[in-house]
Amino acid sequence: MVLLQRPHILLLLIDTHQFLQCWIAFGSANEEGQQQEEFSEELLVKPLPDHKLLAHFHFQSSAPPSTSNGCHHHLFPKAISQLVQKFRVKEMELSFTQGRWNYESWGGFDPISSSNAKPPGVELWAVFDVPQHHIDASWKNLTHTLSGLFCASINFLESTATYSTPEWSFPPASGNVRYGTFPCEAVCTENLTPWLRLLPCRDKAGIALLLDRPSLYRGFYHSQRLHLTSTESSSEGIDSGIILEQTLTVVLQPNSERAIEVHASEKHVQPSWSLSSIFGKQVSGRCVLAKSSSVYLLLDWGLVAELKFPNKENGKSAANGLTSENFWSNPSFELSVNPDRIFLEESSSHSKSLSILYMFQVEKYSESEPFDIGLMWKVPVAWLCQQTPLHASRFFMGSGNERGAIAISLKSTQFTEGFMSANSKDGSCELRVDVFQVVPWYVKVYFHSLRVFVDQQPRAVSDFIEKIHVSPSKDKMSPGVMEVVLKLPCRVNTAALTIEFDKGFLRIDEYPPDANQGFDIPSAIISFPNFHASMVFLEDDSLNRSPLLSKFQHNQMHSVCTILWIIAQCAAKACC
Repeated sequence: MVLLQRPHILLLLIDTHQFLQCWIAFGSANEEGQQQEEFSEELLVKPLPDHKLLAHFHFQSSAPPSTSNGCHHHLFPKAISQLVQKFRVKEMELSFTQGRWNYESWGGFDPISSSNAKPPGVELWAVFDVPQHHIDASWKNLTHTLSGLFCASINFLESTATYSTPEWSFPPASGNVRYGTFPCEAVCTENLTPWLRLLPCRDKAGIALLLDRPSLYRGFYHSQRLHLTSTESSSEGIDSGIILEQTLTVVLQPNSERAIEVHASEKHVQPSWSLSSIFGKQVSGRCVLAKSSSVYLLLDWGLVAELKFPNKENGKSAANGLTSENFWSNPSFELSVNPDRIFLEESSSHSKSLSILYMFQVEKYSESEPFDIGLMWKVPVAWLCQQTPLHASRFFMGSGNERGAIAISLKSTQFTEGFMSANSKDGSCELRVDVFQVVPWYVKVYFHSLRVFVDQQPRAVSDFIEKIHVSPSKDKMSPGVMEVVLKLPCRVNTAALTIEFDKGFLRIDEYPPDANQGFDIPSAIISFPNFHASMVFLEDDSLNRSPLLSKFQHNQMHSVCTILWIIAQCAAKACC
């Protein structure tokens, strides 16, 4: 009888030993004052020129190294921690997007559009800290895990015919990165609910209480993004834990009766709005587990240039009046809530004016006195958002069901003209453009047919392409990948790349549902490494405590200023 109980006693001793290790590690972390798990919630609201409103939700959770907090998590989602440790993920980004970002009306050279303008459908890229021969297996397991976690079709990206290995588009992780997109994935509430479950208070308290499903999905653009960085598996000896960043970017139309009347009568009169009129809810205090909870109202430099601020003419000397009422009680608009702090952007060479940021602290509000910021316009105002260095578009050429060509067109903007005048003193100004394009295996691209047009004139490829990397597609095995580095003169007006392709044969069971609409081709990424979208405000202690404002001041999206995504369709021939 004693012999039969020995295995049970041994297992009990092992479990007790593991529990004591976790408890001692957690207790020692508290006693020694080491870094603890933190969570912050922020919301940025920004009026847009075309009578719309941008709402950017930002949630950040951080977990210290596993040796600091033991085996338990109090704020950080356990599923993400297990995912990082199991597959040794060093960095990962997953986005679900519905709609297209309007670069001409909503801007393209700012921190929000640079990081949150995503392609339609699902996009996933990950960097692994494993040997080269284990990366594909880790990617396959990661896609299946994320598919079950977010109730999506991410598992279709496991096949080698759907993902690629970029060489230059992700400079810090060349060789260890995998990239895949699923453009035809429909984004719905079943993807948002698991995303909200990663928050400590979910959508029951704090700023996340505003995430009303009908209000979000009737907008013009909706993109939920998850980005994590981990150094627990780093070989450099630096162990700072895991940082999980969750963002939700939506573009909405104010739906008040006055907004509809104004939009129909006067196009330059902006509609008045409030959080309750947009989301149908108010914020009744912060999430009790959040270290900081703030709401920001951003007026970009184009709008500020058109408004009448009493201290605006003094430039940087306006910082002396940041606490005065002149900045929130303006002849052009009126705020329903007094801001707690006001930040003035430092002068930038890319803009003629300065942006203004109003800060509202949510922790001082409660259910008896909820927070509901509103903005009422008094005079008509019209402005333009800062454009990208080059406006990009992609389209197909040719006719029939056999052959065609893909064309990527680049057109100069006002931003390019300002950059040219500031950097072309010696006449040797160049503009670098990186192009990353992935095509499915059934689109047979002829890379030798690549042609370059500058100012509507054909030019030699070697004169404007600094380097190029191509990976031809293999039938049902791998997609085609093209990475091009262009060197264009700053005085360029238009530029275009064209490449020919044939449409491959598909079996009847290889067609997607509703095949009459064609096939979605992954979006092309156009990046400008020489430009960095940042927004630096005058120094203040609040800036260091705000993860969102820290992101604005230090753009960390692998030296990419802006990304343009265009989706297209093509048809393929059938073979039964």
